[in-house]
Amino acid sequence: MWWQDEARVGQKNGITRRWARRGTRPSAPKDQRTTSAYIYGAICPAEGKGAGLVLPRCNTEGMTLHLAEISGAVAPGAHAVLLIDQAGWHLSAALVVPENITLLPLPSKCPELNPVENIWQFMRDNWLSNRIFKSYDDILDHCCFAWNRLIDQPWRIMSIGLRRWAHG
Repeated sequence: MWWQDEARVGQKNGITRRWARRGTRPSAPKDQRTTSAYIYGAICPAEGKGAGLVLPRCNTEGMTLHLAEISGAVAPGAHAVLLIDQAGWHLSAALVVPENITLLPLPSKCPELNPVENIWQFMRDNWLSNRIFKSYDDILDHCCFAWNRLIDQPWRIMSIGLRRWAHG
């Protein structure tokens, strides 16, 4: 079972918690510019695997590219059930779904059911927040670095992504 979602990363990032000595206020830079990119990410917590792309926008074309990327990561001869939220580009009639993937929409307005939301929070807390990006290329570099670092840690994907109700 695979889980999929997208995260926006850009110059208008949110501020996350920071440790600081009592009585002090740590600095947390905040940029007023609005350039951003989207990480399309999918994880298979049972195997500690993931597939991702960094793209300029969220749309049906991007989702089709991401499904092709996931399809290549699925074991040969296997079939993946991909749990998705109900974003318009996830359920579009124009979406091209590979034969080795079945899409299963989660109930609407239930992001807590999707462990990829926890992956995004982990990546923001550890690698993407509280920074000012110099340019769009800098955003892309940081997104790719963060995703590749996550993929290099299958145990982290397993620990953050496993859901007892989904994997028995």
